[in-house]
Amino acid sequence: MEGGTGKVEEKKKQAEMTGKQSIRFDEAVHLLCAASIAGKKEGEGPLGDRFDQVFEDPFFGKATWEEAESAIQRAALEKVLEKTGMQEKEIRFLFGGDLLGQLIATSFGVKELGIPLFGLYGACSTCGEALCLAAMTVAGGFADHVAVVTSSHFGGAEKQFRFPLEYGNQRPLSATWTVTGAGAFLLGKRGGKVRIPEVTPGKIVDYGVKDSLNMGACMAPAAADTIEQNLKDLKRKPEDYDRIITGDLGYVGKRLLLELLEEKGIRIKEQHMDCGIEIFDQEKQDTHSGGSGCGCSAVTLAALILPKLVSGEWKRVLFVPTGALLSTVSYNEGQSVPGIAHAVVLEHNETGLQQ
Repeated sequence: MEGGTGKVEEKKKQAEMTGKQSIRFDEAVHLLCAASIAGKKEGEGPLGDRFDQVFEDPFFGKATWEEAESAIQRAALEKVLEKTGMQEKEIRFLFGGDLLGQLIATSFGVKELGIPLFGLYGACSTCGEALCLAAMTVAGGFADHVAVVTSSHFGGAEKQFRFPLEYGNQRPLSATWTVTGAGAFLLGKRGGKVRIPEVTPGKIVDYGVKDSLNMGACMAPAAADTIEQNLKDLKRKPEDYDRIITGDLGYVGKRLLLELLEEKGIRIKEQHMDCGIEIFDQEKQDTHSGGSGCGCSAVTLAALILPKLVSGEWKRVLFVPTGALLSTVSYNEGQSVPGIAHAVVLEHNETGLQQ
């Protein structure tokens, strides 16, 4: 109503449901800035010189692995604020998550920033989940600027999900190496050289795999499902993307993904990359199937993927972080390990203006 005249102002369309699972924004959301903080092993890998900061000390000057991960998250967010010249009070909402129980790396890491927080858990897909929800929040007109941060730490994840490092257990070749690192991102309505025009939230897919040390096999079916749905919903072909990039399937999961999609007549071999493969040198660093963790896709997105989109080398990318939804409780009770994958379409935006 306006001035009691009885006139109702028509609400501008901000997004539309597309196909079965996807959302297309009427005006694309912009990814304005990113930062990546990584650990020593990650810094020794192929992307080492691309990270904003590499810490040699795995404890980051703290007393525990968990406190160290909180410090990484805080450092990544502070780096984004430093790059943009913004202050915490200018960020309307923060979407964040990690692998630890009750998201303690996130809650302790960001509490002093005073930003309203949505704590998220999608296992290693959390970066994709957070970007989907953050983009929806901006597109819906609920915020001018929102931040995203996700992290993981090898020591903390091993202690929680597998064995303490002191145990020195033998890792099978199918196992992935949890990335120590955090990626932070700032989203807004305009001003970025990368934009998010569409997202495809994923659903849980469970093939009954019970091997917690073969995350690739657990997550590949979910990645295949989300990629297939994205192509159907948006009426695209694999070649419409310069790259289709999964989160952390690793070498084992990559093979399964390609096979699952080929069974459906979808061939993405030419376009496919995997963050878990890109972040480590498998032979020199003895990381077996590759990298994993909430920080894996986040730091790879910030350090490798976004710069190629900003430069225009890549015009459109489908970013599909993947997660294995297990806990020590479910695994020890004999449950299977379901997977989930969330897809975010990223496009080069030459002008930085809203399009």
